[in-house]
Formats: sequence, C-alpha cells, structure tokens
Amino acid sequence: MKRRSLLAGTAALALTRPAFAATPTKVVFWHSMNGPLGDELDTLIARFNALQSAYEVVGIFKGGYAEALTAAIAAWRAGQAPHIVQVFEVGTGSMIAAGPAVKQLWQLVQETGAPIKPESYIASVRGYYSLADGRMASMPFNSSTAVMWYNQDAFEKAGLDPAKPPATWPELVQAAEVLHARKVTDYAVTTSWPTWIHFEQFAAIHNLPYATEADGFKGLNAELLVDAAPFVNNLQRLLDMAKAGSFKYAGRDSLPDPIFYSGQAAITFNSSSSRGALVKSAKFRFADAYLPYDPQVIAKPINSIIGGASLWTMTAPHRTAEEYKGVAAFFAFLGQPAQDAEWASITGYVPVTFGGSDLMKQQGYFEKNVGADLPILQLERLPVTENSRGIRLGNMPEIRVIIEEEWEKALGGQQDAKTALANAVSRGNAVLRSFQRSVGG
Repeated sequence: MKRRSLLAGTAALALTRPAFAATPTKVVFWHSMNGPLGDELDTLIARFNALQSAYEVVGIFKGGYAEALTAAIAAWRAGQAPHIVQVFEVGTGSMIAAGPAVKQLWQLVQETGAPIKPESYIASVRGYYSLADGRMASMPFNSSTAVMWYNQDAFEKAGLDPAKPPATWPELVQAAEVLHARKVTDYAVTTSWPTWIHFEQFAAIHNLPYATEADGFKGLNAELLVDAAPFVNNLQRLLDMAKAGSFKYAGRDSLPDPIFYSGQAAITFNSSSSRGALVKSAKFRFADAYLPYDPQVIAKPINSIIGGASLWTMTAPHRTAEEYKGVAAFFAFLGQPAQDAEWASITGYVPVTFGGSDLMKQQGYFEKNVGADLPILQLERLPVTENSRGIRLGNMPEIRVIIEEEWEKALGGQQDAKTALANAVSRGNAVLRSFQRSVGG
C-alpha cells in the first residue's frame, strides 16, 4: 500500500494549538516495537510531528513488553513516567488496577474533547480494553488474533484438499492422523503460544468462562475456571495426539515458530501477525484458517479475542493539560482510517477500526492478499459475550506460565489432564489473591 499523504491526518489534529507554535510540547512514548515494526512506528510518529508544530512525539524503544511495563512502573514511582507506554494485552488488568498512575482513555477524551469514539473500534478490540460499563481504558493499537496456519503443499501431498482446512477438532485430529501416517512433513501439528491459543482463545470462541466475575471484568475476586470439562477434554485431546505422534509440543510463546516457517510442520496455531514472516520466509504455499471448534461444546463458534498491545496514558507530578492534549491528539491521529490501514497492511496486524478495515477493502488489499481478512472476520463473529470480550486478570503472564508448566508435566507423563488443570487453577488462584491484596481489592 502506498504511503498516505501527510494531508490525510490533519482532521485528527483539530484539538491542537495553532499550527505554528514556537516551542512544541514534547510527548514521550515508550514502546516495544523494534525492527520493521519499529521502522513503521517511527514513520507514523514522524508524520504526526510533520503535520503540526504544537506537539512533538518522541518514540523510545524500551525493550520487550514486560521490560517496558516494569520500566514504566519504576519511572512513575520516581515521578518521571513517560506520557505514553505501550502495554501488552495481558497487562490490562494490572494497568487498570494502577489507579493514579494512569489516566484512562475515557478520562483523557472527556478532559480534552479528543475525537476518539469507542464505536469506531471493532467490538472485540474495544471490549478487551474497556471497563465493565464499556468506557475505554486504553487506546487500541497493535492487535492480532490467533488462527490456524497450514501448509497447502503438504495437504496436497497427503491427499487432503488444500482448499478445505479442518473446521472442527474432530476433523483436525483426522487430518493430523493422515499427515502423520504419510509423513509429508516431520510433524503433523504444532503450536505456538499454548495458553493464549488453547485456553484463552478456546474459551472465547466456545463462549466458555475462563474465570468468574465475567472473566475478571466485574471484580478482583475472580477465580479461574480452566479445570472445567471442556478445557480438560481439549488438553487431553492434545496429549493423546502427542502420544500418537501427530502433535509436537515445541515450547512456549513463539519458540515453536520456526518449525512451521521452515516447512517441518503441516499445521500450526499462531498469531495472525505471522503473515509477514511467512510471506518473507516460507518456501511453500500456505494459508490461514479459522480456529477449529469442538461441536460438542458449541454448534457455531463466536469471536476470538485479541493479542498485541494498547497505549496507556501515564501521569506524573506537574504534568500539564497541554501535555495531555498532545497525547490525545496523537491518539486521535493513530485512530484515523488512513493510519490504521497503513499500520495493518505493512505490519500484518489487524486494523482495529471499522474505518481502517473498510479502507483496506477499498484499496484492494484483501483481494491481493487472500486470507488477510480472515482474522478480522473471526474477531467480528457475533455475539460478543462476557466470555469473548477479553480476560481481565491481574498478573496474567504468571498465570500463563503456570498453565504451561502443568501442561508440560502432563506431556511428560507425570499427571493426567484433569490433575494438570486442577493444579493450574489452585496455583493460579493463589496468584490472583496475591494480586488482589497488593492493590487493596
């Protein structure tokens, strides 16, 4: 997609000072985007700065998501917090509980009059970053969701239809058996991000509660529910596949990515934002598909939930109203269809606004990149329920690790699926109670 004209962003800056302010107000933005992602973010920041002279956004890479969040908290305690910090989606609960350290988006809009409208954002995106009453707490930015990626060449060699990926878990198990038996790749199925995809996403599309209190949206006293029968059955299914040789567990987070990228696996589960890496590195035909569903749990799956990060406004002693206006102006700029569409088309993230999605359609992006709209269609499946708008739990990264530790013990034959998830719930609830005490909830 061609770069948008600088004139495309002027409408978003209506709340700024006169165009030729003598000394621009600086807005410090700590983020976790490096490499090509960082380059595109730098482009957006430079465009915003060139469009007006009232504010100057200064982007600073602060390491990975966890590092940036830790640094921002430490800076706030020292009275030197950045104006904006990019926080991964699982840090949302912790940021909402941060109280005076942040100015939530709805407050920022109320105080500055910024033209940021929640209804312009895809429901499953705005829901993740909103309070229980619908007020948005942070600014959606880089969002993705989980999909199933598959090697179409491997399907064809195995005698499977490369145009018809498995839609249900029974169909996937059957396809995996065929792929494994015919040895067209080293592994039939693998997965990245095990807890995010096979527990959090599984809960959302099957309309299952992940935790009490509306997945934590209604209170800090939430308790995990991932020991319920559908989760146990899904984990047992993966354990059975691993035992049969049709599923390869290759580690946590993005560690298994190269197995599919290199053509060693015929099917993987991963972020929709993997498209960019696959376009650059894959030596085979590939396609994305909807996450498979269990027809014994739900007849028609609903929306998946997002991954990625949002932007939070931080407070600091003596921070001025003009500085907050600068933050709001930058947020409004990023939320424009032109910027949203460009960011999505270049990075592989999904557009977070309806306007951005529509613009990409008008520009023919989805026609030229078949399957690129599938993550959006999966996110837009209705109805969005209390079980599919997101998960709002404190210390979620630690809970993810606990579930993976118990899963790995089950893979090693030390326990069965039911025991693994019972242990995960017990340990995870202890983390939640510790977090609740730490914030006085």
